[in-house]
Amino acid sequence: MIPENKQAAVKKALQTAFGVETFKDIEQLHKGLSSALVFKIIVQEKPYLLRVITRTDAVANPSFYYECMKIAAENGVAPRIIYMSIEDRVSITDFIIEQPFPIVAAKEMMPQLLRKLHALPKFAYRLNYFDSMEKFIPRFEAANILPANEAKELFNIYHRITAVYPTNDQENWVSCHNDSKPENIVFDGMRPWFVDWEAAFLNDRYLDLAIQGNFLAENEEEEKSFLEAYFGKPVDDYQFARFFLMQQILHLYYFVFLMAFDNGPKPLDITAIRKRGFRQFHDGMWKGSISLAFTDSKREYAMLHLDQFQLKTQTKRFEDSLRIVQKHNRKNLKIY
Repeated sequence: MIPENKQAAVKKALQTAFGVETFKDIEQLHKGLSSALVFKIIVQEKPYLLRVITRTDAVANPSFYYECMKIAAENGVAPRIIYMSIEDRVSITDFIIEQPFPIVAAKEMMPQLLRKLHALPKFAYRLNYFDSMEKFIPRFEAANILPANEAKELFNIYHRITAVYPTNDQENWVSCHNDSKPENIVFDGMRPWFVDWEAAFLNDRYLDLAIQGNFLAENEEEEKSFLEAYFGKPVDDYQFARFFLMQQILHLYYFVFLMAFDNGPKPLDITAIRKRGFRQFHDGMWKGSISLAFTDSKREYAMLHLDQFQLKTQTKRFEDSLRIVQKHNRKNLKIY
């Protein structure tokens, strides 16, 4: 089950961590979209999570995200690390026995977990999220997924947002997970933990908030409650507007990223993609009945985000949010 070229590294990990050369039992886990091999192993009658990175390219180099995971684990945001080797690309952590995470409990606990994460010592800088989006746009346009005039309209709206949105705001750049989908949250029956830190880096706090908002808030009132639980006080117009604009950035990012990197065997007819409701899809992801591991689900998810972007950017709230954020920036935002 463990690749032959990784068996020596795993044996070394077991010897270092537990003083043994093998495990009693092993089970491969398939939850999540990581390219790494993930296993539940039993050592000395206890379960642990073994993660083995098989890729050797620079993109898969764990030196960056291992450090993020280490900081998170030391501060009770991620499971305890038992063993970690950047050279061998192998790690062992505590195995959290997962329990169902009721959405009611998540609405109370997830804002607190995000606040704890964002208060950690700052992760290293890796990239500017907005710069990466600009790099995806040409690839998306080259794929001819949308007629040129429709794609142009989308990106014109996007650039209206980035023209006022602070893309290098020192105060709000914090340690972020950046991929806090339900499959990367493990609830042990008492509290949630973040797992899979491959996408972690220093980023805008509102990105993590927008991702979780898709799952935990169904309307404006619930969005305000979610943000107030996170900030620990009533949100002001600027915070609410900035959250809303980041949601739109995220909607377009998911659509562009998932479609630009679609590897289907033939040109894609997006009009033929089936779509459930946005809320229905997210509820299914939260409960584990819908997975983005499948191409059809990824395409459907992309289209649902496109629909949300097109719908919400035509509203008065969108125009008000642009105005509020722009006005705030002119007054007192410190940019570096």
